Amino acid sequence: MEYLHQDLSSEIIRCFYTVYNKLGYGFLEKVYENSLRIELENFGFKVEKQKPISVYYANQVVGDYYADLTVEDKIIVEIKAAESLRPEHEAQLINYLKATDFEIGLLLNFGKEPEIRRKIFTHK
Repeated sequence: MEYLHQDLSSEIIRCFYTVYNKLGYGFLEKVYENSLRIELENFGFKVEKQKPISVYYANQVVGDYYADLTVEDKIIVEIKAAESLRPEHEAQLINYLKATDFEIGLLLNFGKEPEIRRKIFTHK
């Protein structure tokens, strides 16, 4: 069974493990975000950092957020450096997907143990 953007997701995850294996645990999220951006760009991927996301209600902007990274205008990457992933981290990523045209999101945690969650939200 083929998943939407499966090959791209796999490459992002491979880059995540490369960064994790080089830096290990204990840095701030920004260090991992910058390092993962560099790793992805070194492999030729188009990466946008801190992409603005506006949330609308009744056709009015009611909030602005920033996705850590977007890759190839197809996947939102949200980075954490937490002890472990929590339900609110996953909810944050799903809300980013709801507020954008993106359908795939990766939640990557550079915690004591590396963690990955792949989230899908279809707009159909």
